[in-house]
Amino acid sequence: MPTENIIRIFAGTMILVSLALGAPASPLFHNANWLWLTVFVGANLFQFGFTGFCPLNIILRKLGVKNSVEIAMEKAQVRPQR
Repeated sequence: MPTENIIRIFAGTMILVSLALGAPASPLFHNANWLWLTVFVGANLFQFGFTGFCPLNIILRKLGVKNSVEIAMEKAQVRPQR
């Protein structure tokens, strides 16, 4: 799975978890301060759209996860030549 997909899944999960824990109407409500995590993730996604900088991307790259371009290049090299 490419880094781009992992980042989207992680961000979506963090937003849903923080809303579940921070929204007073939620049965999992713990504290309204959890909504700050939603703000942080949303702001990070916003700036990532403009700058291309994402801390999670750096971590994933150091762990050896490939991005979609690298995966596509690997697939192109594996195809048999006709």
